[in-house]
Amino acid sequence: MTGTRDPEERQAAQMRLAAIVIAVTMLVWVGGSLAGGQVGVHPAYAFLLDFAALAAFVFAFAMVWRVWRARQENKD
Repeated sequence: MTGTRDPEERQAAQMRLAAIVIAVTMLVWVGGSLAGGQVGVHPAYAFLLDFAALAAFVFAFAMVWRVWRARQENKD
């Protein structure tokens, strides 16, 4: 149950999720770009992959920012 965990455990879980999102995004983005270049994928699909990667990075950055701000507030 997520409601019974303390804030530090939730923050750690959010940071793990952000790290996984960043790692998987990098692998898919680089792998997709390499494969697309070899196969000759239309540039519109390459941009779609780039925008999806950008959205994933923004999501991960937002999660890291929220955890960092929460930790700064708890420090006081």
